Amino acid sequence: MTAARNAHSDHVRSLPGRLVFREESISWQGRCLTTGLRYTVRPALHLLTYVFHWPLPTGIVDWLARFVMIPPKGTVRQPVRLNNCGSELVRAKGVAPADGSGRAILYLHGGAFIACGLNTHVRIVSTLSRLADAPVLSVDYRMAPHSPMSDAVQDCVDGYRWLLARGYRPDQIVVAGDSAGGYLTFMVALTLISEGLTPPAGIVAMSPLTELDPAGKLSHPNSRTDPIFTAKCFTALEQIILQANERVLVDGVPGPLVEPTAEDLTKMPPTLIHASAVEGLIYDAELMTERLQAARVPVELKTWAGQVHVFQAAEAFVPEARQSLEEIGEFICEVAVCAELPAAG
Repeated sequence: MTAARNAHSDHVRSLPGRLVFREESISWQGRCLTTGLRYTVRPALHLLTYVFHWPLPTGIVDWLARFVMIPPKGTVRQPVRLNNCGSELVRAKGVAPADGSGRAILYLHGGAFIACGLNTHVRIVSTLSRLADAPVLSVDYRMAPHSPMSDAVQDCVDGYRWLLARGYRPDQIVVAGDSAGGYLTFMVALTLISEGLTPPAGIVAMSPLTELDPAGKLSHPNSRTDPIFTAKCFTALEQIILQANERVLVDGVPGPLVEPTAEDLTKMPPTLIHASAVEGLIYDAELMTERLQAARVPVELKTWAGQVHVFQAAEAFVPEARQSLEEIGEFICEVAVCAELPAAG
């Protein structure tokens, strides 16, 4: 390893074991978004929990997003086919092609494992590409109820391998995701470690789901005040995951569900977590931070007052969303090597 690369590794190891920051104020734009979603999306999602076992057209969410989530001007989107799913390579205006010479981001979208996709998250992805000056591979992984979570994890690992085949080293790659995609970010790193491979340079998780059992979330005060999700949403999500998992049988019984908070985290890379202070998934964010801290992994958690779940999707309107993404971009630049480093001497 070169002297420059050693210096980078020493810097990463010197990052604090745990830092918790809080944004106590909220802009009028953030208040408007939170109030609007509380009286529109929240009751709609609650009603859907009663019919989640029906064959709902969940793909329509990503299809409609094509007309709403317009990427910033100059964004380049290139389709990429992985082994079992689609994906796309996204570059903001001015970002160089994915040739292995700079940083790269692997992005895993949220959507409760049943909805959303490349279109719903293209603005977040393009913005991160611009802020980190890096191409982003956004994975359209297989989802429930047709596929178990293990398939989604494998698709995301395939995305990581695609970046490696493109010439990127692990210390040049950061894996980022939101909500259900936050769960997948941790699972990608854990899967790589279990296979004896080098994990990415860092992990970014926005409002991540890290514990599949809803008990902790249901006992948290935010389960009653979350601007988007009711308590029944968390129990319905567990049922969706369990039903999808029944498609994978090991000796005649469904395979085990893996929770990253229960795994050995000692070899995990530096991690940044951003979440709303009033959402139900703050329980998961805090729990994962505690477990990473216990494993002596550099981790930082930042909470934002009054915001909705994955408020970063509203970066065109909410200033806190832009600030969050800017800080995430800074973290990516901090932990990932920018380019091929010259040999010492």
